[in-house]
Amino acid sequence: MRVLSGIQPSGAAHVGNYFGSIKPNIDLLGEDENIYIVVDLHALTTVHDPEQLRSFRQDLTKDLLACGFDPDKGILFFQSYVSAHAELAWVLNCVTPVGFLERAVSYKDKVQKGIEASAGLFTYPVLQAADILLYDADIVPVGKDQKQHVEMARDIAQKFNHRYGEGILTLPEVQIQGDVAVIPGTDGQKMSKSYNNTIPLFSDEKVVTKAIMGIVTDSKGATDPKDPDSCIIYQIHKLLLDEKEAVRLADEYREGLSYGDAKKRLLGTFMDYFGPMRKNREDLKDSDIAAIMADGAARAKTIAEKTMERVQKAVGLR
Repeated sequence: MRVLSGIQPSGAAHVGNYFGSIKPNIDLLGEDENIYIVVDLHALTTVHDPEQLRSFRQDLTKDLLACGFDPDKGILFFQSYVSAHAELAWVLNCVTPVGFLERAVSYKDKVQKGIEASAGLFTYPVLQAADILLYDADIVPVGKDQKQHVEMARDIAQKFNHRYGEGILTLPEVQIQGDVAVIPGTDGQKMSKSYNNTIPLFSDEKVVTKAIMGIVTDSKGATDPKDPDSCIIYQIHKLLLDEKEAVRLADEYREGLSYGDAKKRLLGTFMDYFGPMRKNREDLKDSDIAAIMADGAARAKTIAEKTMERVQKAVGLR
């Protein structure tokens, strides 16, 4: 069984990335054939400075390796290193109705937030479908908020197969990460670089401290009982705890733990949890990363070429 995921290099990896994508995929390593893509072509929709993109891409790769991704147990590579992603996306664009793309929740959300609506942003789901379909992925593990992306890939694959022949493209199955809810950012929205509400994993401790101490709270007094289920601090903190520790902390909230103390506790737990990973990252060399990503791309191309041969023959390009 082949499992595929991707992550966009659009800024420093954060708590939402880690628990929503990085950790679940690392936990899957060794169980099946795993493909993990650093989707740098997608990043072009929001990152317009070339030096910044190079930096984001390199930093994210370090983040993934520091968090425990083992390239011997899975394929890790840059999307742009395999040109078949762009080729298949164009072919799929030619079978995808405009109205279908207009229904994409992520597109509508970004437009409402004032993010520039480029053609790349509009056709983002088609490239995302190409990422998945290019590797005959059986399973795509995602959080609940990303279910539509996989469903759209399935729909696009079905449209292609209906036109050119059943079975050419493999229909992926979505795997909802049951233990992974939508992770709140410091302002209560989904944690996202687009909303500038993240807690970065590997930034300077001062930056991490500022992010955590800036988490939005309600107006309850320091000693008032608090509802952990509606508290952003607790919702983030419990991700770093085992079940018993989370229950004890929830009780403390109900007994009147102050928000100031809660934030300090979260900071301490954060540094303990991610400390070893932060040390791992410091030890990584750029030369090692270059070798890992080149090897991953070569392995990915071997799979992609087989898919593109089927597609090219089906549409008349070969």
